Amino acid sequence: METAVDWSRFEIKMPLDFDEIQIREHWLTQENLEKWFLRKAGFLDKHGKPREKNAKIQPGDSYKWQWHGWPESVEEQGVVLEPHKGEFLRFSFGKAGIVGLSMLQEQEESILKLVQEHIPLDEESRMNFHVGCKTGWTFYMLNLKSILLNGPDLRNKNLALQMD
Repeated sequence: METAVDWSRFEIKMPLDFDEIQIREHWLTQENLEKWFLRKAGFLDKHGKPREKNAKIQPGDSYKWQWHGWPESVEEQGVVLEPHKGEFLRFSFGKAGIVGLSMLQEQEESILKLVQEHIPLDEESRMNFHVGCKTGWTFYMLNLKSILLNGPDLRNKNLALQMD
């Protein structure tokens, strides 16, 4: 019996054999996000004041993000939301929906769980946000694992190789 795909959401689990606090910390400051995920991360608190690079982001903060390998014109904007039960971070992700992150323990190992939901259901959104975002998050979660293991940064930092 075939199971229908729920195009409105997906989830990714990544085993990371590190302390949960260390994993969370890599998501919660501009400084740490730029080590493994973003070329540039900017956060404003709910009063519009810029957060320091090493200050923890909070619900109500807004953000602007840019990636290596993409032109300056490619920028994501959103808001840090109040986490749901069990999550340590939740944010709007532009038109692509809402992303929530939590930590699980399975077989004595820390598992990072990412859920992206409220994805629009039109055909373009299915490809760009369900397929595209799932692929992107999988890559970046693997890059986080590589960085935590003191391995190479897998991102394309060559400005001549634009990924648009």
